[in-house]
Amino acid sequence: MQPLLKAENITKTYQTGDVEVHALKGVSFTIENGELIVVLGPSGSGKSTMLNILGGIETATSGNIFYEGEPLDWTDRNALSDYRRDHIGFVFQFYNLLPGLTALENIELSGELSKDPLDARKLIGEVGLADRADHYPSRLSGGEQQRIAIARALCKNPDILLCDEPTGALDSKTGIQVLKLLWDFCREYHKTVVLITHNQSIAGIADRVIYVRDGRIEKIETNSDPRDPEEVVW
Repeated sequence: MQPLLKAENITKTYQTGDVEVHALKGVSFTIENGELIVVLGPSGSGKSTMLNILGGIETATSGNIFYEGEPLDWTDRNALSDYRRDHIGFVFQFYNLLPGLTALENIELSGELSKDPLDARKLIGEVGLADRADHYPSRLSGGEQQRIAIARALCKNPDILLCDEPTGALDSKTGIQVLKLLWDFCREYHKTVVLITHNQSIAGIADRVIYVRDGRIEKIETNSDPRDPEEVVW
């Protein structure tokens, strides 16, 4: 069977004045349906660039991303937009909730973009915030906002959930709650989750860990027995 996602010799070069910055240098890997992948590396290693290219937010300088065997067309903005809308969910370190909408309305808005959304009221209950449904983001803590942002991403019912340092601004207790939400989505709905982090302790929850440094993949390790996030020592 072909992988859900395949990165083939991906490079990304940024031009800053006369200086070229090589963010990715020939990166190749595959991601299978239903996997929880952790991409681990220090700041500046190319993790976020990799995630953005997987999600069709950025285009590669060279190389290909294949989704279910079909290459993304970097030149077709409409096709990339359709790919993001129909298949990809995003969770970022900063929550980007719309301040004029309630917590529930923020979640529901995402569902309106999906052909097969999950139930927003059920999701807000699953993230433990049913009693905050009518609150605006300004009345939510950082951890609560992140949980709403995750529920918003899940409401689309994406095939792939891409998470950029989703616990980076959270304390350990809230961070573990957030990891548990992502883990449960992956396991219960058999969806693919790709999570990037610089936190080594998170690697234990993954099916596979992709180690990135200086724009290259150092190694890829498989966990034969991934840990439940509640077992993570922060």
